[in-house]
Amino acid sequence: MNITLHGVAIGGGIAIGRAHLISRSMDDVAHYGLEDADIPAEMARFDEAVRATRKELEMLWGSIPENAPAELGAFLSLHIMLLGDVTISREPREIIEKQHCNAEWALKLQCDLLVEQFDAIEEDYLRERKNDVLQVVERIFKNLDGHAPQLPAPGDLLDDTILVAHDLSPADMVYFKDSNFAAFVTDVGGATSHTAILGRSLDLPSVIALHHARELIREEEQIIVDGQQGVLIVNPDELVLSEYRKRQRAWRDAKRKLSSIRKSDAKTKDGTVIELLANIELPQDVEVVKGSGAVGVGLFRSEFLFLGRDTLPTEDEQFEAYRKVAEDMKGLPVTIRTMDLGADKNPKWLNHDVADNPALGLTGIRLCLAEPLMFRAQLRALLRASHYGKVKILFPMLNSLGELKQSIAQLDYAKQELHEEGLPFDAEVEVGAMIEIPSAALVVGSFIKHVDFLSIGTNDLIQYTLAIDRNDDSVSHLYDPVHPAVLKLILHTIRTGLKGGVPVSVCGEMAGDPRLTRLLLGMGLRRFSMHPASLLAVKRMVLNTHLDDIAPIAGRMLRSEDPDKIADLLQLLNVEPDA
Repeated sequence: MNITLHGVAIGGGIAIGRAHLISRSMDDVAHYGLEDADIPAEMARFDEAVRATRKELEMLWGSIPENAPAELGAFLSLHIMLLGDVTISREPREIIEKQHCNAEWALKLQCDLLVEQFDAIEEDYLRERKNDVLQVVERIFKNLDGHAPQLPAPGDLLDDTILVAHDLSPADMVYFKDSNFAAFVTDVGGATSHTAILGRSLDLPSVIALHHARELIREEEQIIVDGQQGVLIVNPDELVLSEYRKRQRAWRDAKRKLSSIRKSDAKTKDGTVIELLANIELPQDVEVVKGSGAVGVGLFRSEFLFLGRDTLPTEDEQFEAYRKVAEDMKGLPVTIRTMDLGADKNPKWLNHDVADNPALGLTGIRLCLAEPLMFRAQLRALLRASHYGKVKILFPMLNSLGELKQSIAQLDYAKQELHEEGLPFDAEVEVGAMIEIPSAALVVGSFIKHVDFLSIGTNDLIQYTLAIDRNDDSVSHLYDPVHPAVLKLILHTIRTGLKGGVPVSVCGEMAGDPRLTRLLLGMGLRRFSMHPASLLAVKRMVLNTHLDDIAPIAGRMLRSEDPDKIADLLQLLNVEPDA
């Protein structure tokens, strides 16, 4: 019977193949009591399972191919870090000792407690990290009962294999690195879950948050994965198959055509030059950036250097990472955002309590200013790296002019220290402010007197403006990048920057969405920064756009407050001139 399921579209096109079910759920856990004399041996058995799990993850981390997405290593590092957290590695031992129970039962009790705590968190983005904890706990369970993970040998998978799982971890992705599977789908995950991020970076057709796909699909059943529309079709009939084969061919043809414009300059039909830059997380991402045709790095998320480690990285360690990117980009601009830690990105060395609402707590620049020594060490490293390339410094999550002035004061202090120590740096290094809080967008006029550029972080700007998290299934349909209030804030920021002679870029997901390229161009944006995989699709829109043609439609969109009218105008805006 033909079954259609709807989930979250991650991208990667369309795949038609055969289902292979991945079993990663924990079996029913036995519970039995222990005598006093047996407790030390049981705790040692648990410790050995933790050690074996750590060894597995470290081996997988060490086997990541050089051309693999940087997110893969970052997320594996996070799992290794979680494994060392006391709530996973130590508290089950205490349960064994207090309740005189077997290690499996103790781990289950602790896991249930952690899941309950995650489910109680209001911030949906942070709540998604529950899946990372479950993935780590599952590996410990496997090592406790002596059974290997129930995963197929990579060599056994065919090119048309579609993985169907409740969830897939970063470690699973490394395990399958030598496979040529066609796509994957999962029951869980949100648009910003690690599974989603990995799916986008691997550029595989993928759909997540399907809820019951793993239960409904049978082994070897034919399925279609539409990573563009977020649709999974089980056992399609010939009519549906014929239609999707046609769509698949069209998608592949479009992808081949995109590769032909890789070296083309990003210019509109009227000759306006548009800067297309790339977002990165780690130094090794630079090779992907070069291959994408980007003209620089528009956002280097430096906080990834701080995650997955036991200690704070030293100034010299940071300097080497920043210098490598600056040198590898060979004079092209590299915008490095100071560490945007807090919320869901809490390294264990940070020693800060998680707030009741982490997204509104000590995060971004607030955390940097609260930890001036840590902040200044990063600023020194960034300044030192500026001697080796065109480095720009970007401050995240600014709320007010006061926070911006404090940040610049810390930068000036770091400059003074380096000058006194005789260490070289670019004294004229450019400084920018991220606009991702509505208050910052509204007072951006006061910012432009103190910065060299502005960068709009649309992901957070949308969420803070609309009080909606797109990862919450119950309200995700309300997460709207073209909501009139969002567009007004973006337009005000762009126009204020242009009027003051300060360049403005967009570095959130809106920048990498080709459907919004012409709208942003019509708003006056000339600098986009996005995941490298999105760059060619955006470039194609730029090349096929004449600014005079889109200006009237974009203007009508920006004046309207009717969602239906805005949707109709957006569709009209994206009609190809020759259509």
